[in-house]
Amino acid sequence: MKITGVSALVLVALGICLYALILWEGSSARKDAPTLEANLAQWLLHYTVPADFRAMKNPLDVGSGSAEVEAGHAVYTQKCEICHAYDGGGKTEIGSGEYPRPPDLRSDAVQRMSDGELFYHLKNGIRHTGMPAWTLSDRKLWQLSAYLRHLPRVASLSPEIAAERLPSAGSAHYVGSAACKDCHTEIYDRWQKTRMANVVRDPKAHPDAVIPDLSKPDPLVTFSKDDIALVYGSKWKQRYFKQVGDDYFVFPAQWDVTHKLWRAYFVKNGSDWWAPLYPPDNMQRPTGPLCDGCHSVNYDIDTKKVTEWNVGCERCHGPGSVHLEHSGKPNIVNPAKLNYVQASDTCIQCHSQGQPLSNPIKGKYYDWPVGFHMGKQLVDFWKLEDHKLGELSFTHFPDGTAHKNRMQGNDFVQSLMYTRGVSCFSCHDAHGTDNDAMLIKPAKEICSTCHGPNTQNGPHAPTLEAHTHHAPGSAGSECVSCHMPKIEQTIADVNVRAHTFKFITPAESEAMKVPNACNLCHTDKTTAWATEALKGWQDRSPWRMAGQTPMP
Repeated sequence: MKITGVSALVLVALGICLYALILWEGSSARKDAPTLEANLAQWLLHYTVPADFRAMKNPLDVGSGSAEVEAGHAVYTQKCEICHAYDGGGKTEIGSGEYPRPPDLRSDAVQRMSDGELFYHLKNGIRHTGMPAWTLSDRKLWQLSAYLRHLPRVASLSPEIAAERLPSAGSAHYVGSAACKDCHTEIYDRWQKTRMANVVRDPKAHPDAVIPDLSKPDPLVTFSKDDIALVYGSKWKQRYFKQVGDDYFVFPAQWDVTHKLWRAYFVKNGSDWWAPLYPPDNMQRPTGPLCDGCHSVNYDIDTKKVTEWNVGCERCHGPGSVHLEHSGKPNIVNPAKLNYVQASDTCIQCHSQGQPLSNPIKGKYYDWPVGFHMGKQLVDFWKLEDHKLGELSFTHFPDGTAHKNRMQGNDFVQSLMYTRGVSCFSCHDAHGTDNDAMLIKPAKEICSTCHGPNTQNGPHAPTLEAHTHHAPGSAGSECVSCHMPKIEQTIADVNVRAHTFKFITPAESEAMKVPNACNLCHTDKTTAWATEALKGWQDRSPWRMAGQTPMP
């Protein structure tokens, strides 16, 4: 009787506690689940999946960019994006109103799930949540679970997430990229083949580094192969460095790779900001202050020595000695874990035009962020090139779009993409890919990673062709053609793509003297013709196309 009585009291007490909890929490779905409830739910989520499902492996080709993964992307856009968002983060209007909240599908808790667990939850749903049981074929469910391993990489927008710091100030030193090879072999092997790893080469160690035939005479070429200490570049242009003591200087001739001809090289006054601060002679303008800080790892302005030439691992991850000594621990900067500002600063440190905050430094003017390395705040070392709207300058078009190469960062920080947490490595993989510009997917496909017809991020049209008004497969139907036109000069008439992602109208070309995508393709037509054509597109604002509203 005592046992029965005690049991009854316990049950009554539990009932009262449960009733109190229900009254306390109420029926509102606005609050997040308490930590205990969330942890318990996560535990149950794992152990309620039958063991035979947990052991399953995805039978499809799950490699990045495979047809199966892309098919899964289509399913995700149709079925999941409304709650989980295009990037899996769950930051949507519906998601924010559900209880419990849709999880961040990129989180460790989700990504640790086995293929079979993901498949089971997609097939059977999750009781007492907003996760439905999908009546899809097993193949589509496997495709969807495969895509969940390849969600877009978007950096955190949280202001609380500051730049990842080194283990302790001054405790780490540089070790060189070769030290990373044993533990990160696959990444190292890919990186070694990139232009990042080969932008600066010694022709004595790499006889094939010099592209043009120097035995053919040219009035601009006053040097021989034996005079060249280092070769810079291989994609658009190639320049040649002469060594004098512990300094390097650029010869006054450069090779135009596209047109296969020699062009003069000399930075005139009125172009780069530093030109009037150095003598008008290439042989009195050392590359150390002007170039080498971005073309190397750990350039020492006192000794003029580098840990290694080229963009090595520690250029993006910071000094690696502590990580090397305690391998496997997260004691090195990982840009993927930084917030969106610091994540993109990994690339902006070199892919931008600007000046150090303090110049000159020890009597010399530098054109790169002296003293900065990953783990520090770039804004404490570097300011972007100033620009006054309405003015055409050496660096900017009047609307603020970059005028020349090496200004991807200046463009990008103006963009809505940057504001929304997209980072450089959302589209590029600095470790190397088979695609141009180290894109994670070909240029024709990269934008559809996050964008698609009538999706959360647009375009808001039933089909891509309805948005572009161009035939499928044509140049005009490619996103980059209109939103990333090649208008920024690298050499002569060879241009690179803008990174503001805004559509420049022909009317803006007339008013602001900035090239537009329409007339870059339709070279035989006028801007007036292009403006009239766009005004006839019913899904576009005729006011904006006519240039009657302020630019966005």
